[in-house]
Amino acid sequence: MAAVLEGSEVHMSTEERGGSGPDPGAGVTIGATVPTGFEPTAAEEVGEKIGAEARIGKDRGRIYFRIGADKLPLVHRLRSVDNLFVVVAEYNNYQFKESKEETLLDLQKLASQLPWTIALEVWKMNNALKKKRGRRRGGNSSVLTPKGDVSKEGDTEADSPRPEDEEGRDEDGGGCAPAERDAADKPLKFRVTCNRAGDKHSFTSNDAARDFGGAVQEFFQWKADMTKFDIEVLLNIHNQELVVGIALTEESLHRRNITHFGPTTLRSTLAYGMLRLCRPQISDVIVDPMCGTGAIPVEGAIEWQQSFFIAGDNNDMAVNRTVNNTNHILKRRQEGGSSAPGLRMDTARWDLCRLPLRASSVDIIVTDMPFGKRMGSRKKNWDLYPSCLREMARVCRPATGKAVLLTQDKKCFAKALSRMGGLWRRSHTVWVNVGGLHAAVYVLKRTGWVHGAAAEDGAEDVLSVATAVE
Repeated sequence: MAAVLEGSEVHMSTEERGGSGPDPGAGVTIGATVPTGFEPTAAEEVGEKIGAEARIGKDRGRIYFRIGADKLPLVHRLRSVDNLFVVVAEYNNYQFKESKEETLLDLQKLASQLPWTIALEVWKMNNALKKKRGRRRGGNSSVLTPKGDVSKEGDTEADSPRPEDEEGRDEDGGGCAPAERDAADKPLKFRVTCNRAGDKHSFTSNDAARDFGGAVQEFFQWKADMTKFDIEVLLNIHNQELVVGIALTEESLHRRNITHFGPTTLRSTLAYGMLRLCRPQISDVIVDPMCGTGAIPVEGAIEWQQSFFIAGDNNDMAVNRTVNNTNHILKRRQEGGSSAPGLRMDTARWDLCRLPLRASSVDIIVTDMPFGKRMGSRKKNWDLYPSCLREMARVCRPATGKAVLLTQDKKCFAKALSRMGGLWRRSHTVWVNVGGLHAAVYVLKRTGWVHGAAAEDGAEDVLSVATAVE
């Protein structure tokens, strides 16, 4: 133990030192993976909806917050998170050995020294809260009881699950097995998934998952199953930080709305983050002129029911996908007996450079612009971007209108924006990772300049966004 913990800062709450499950008010640490770049937005949502203070992890794409176990249902209502997990333990400065063999041996020893009890009880509570979302991968929700009440020098807090779309990350599911037997003698199945980031490790993710999983299997006498597991143990390593957690979600929550996918379907969690950046208000008219599958307006109409959303695209297939995704949401609500109102949104086919909307009639524009890779081309973007930015300026309300635009073609966007003659002013930029691509979400504010009156050379309001291109 001394060799493992030397120089490490460990966190463990008083609840985790005991052997009983958490009472309704007991504090547990929840970790969540979020779209990279939107960690502050997700932390803000946690404070707003749960009343907890979230901290941003050292590794991009993760946040952590502490809640009472009775608030677990509220966690599943968060719209900005991809995956959820409960923290077993966190080491902020874990001393990995230079030797691969020594490091893996330390990880094996660690498995029997962790304070598993609270996290396993939360996992059980979470299973009871889950609504049926298709076929479960496992099915056994038996109570977990470690051989000993592992509460040695523990810790608690954690970092974890499967981070989405991170470049340079080594991620493998390896290793071994869960589960003790309950009264009915049904074996619990498990797997260990390791997410590792950093170039100074002497081992791979698969090495860590295999050896740590083997030790977990021996400790609990669980049965390994890489696909139909009941419980997923997470081993998250970022440079010198080590976090052990237990997954609370079986698949990413970003799949919640879309059933009809296109070639570049935007994740619902990313769509939510973009919408939060523009802070929709009651009666706002919000337009997505390049809606694709409708991820942005569908997410917005569900969350901001007092605003009105208009989705449009110049592609018939895209418009049909949006309509089908909207109908799926309404059908799901009807079948579930929901009393929620219908979605306040309309869908249209249009030319995004000649929108059938009156001048100064739109409060907010939110859209995922073509990157010029899977959709369109970089060459076409040089003509498309200036044209659509001018049209957006025409329909957007002067002085109060906003636009939140996602693109990976940053050079083209910067040039197009600089030619708008002061119609748009850049508020700030959020750098995000989209499918391994370094992209940007530009938050723009409509100036008071009248469309058609601003000169190409503009005034001092002309954006110098070239400096924002990296």
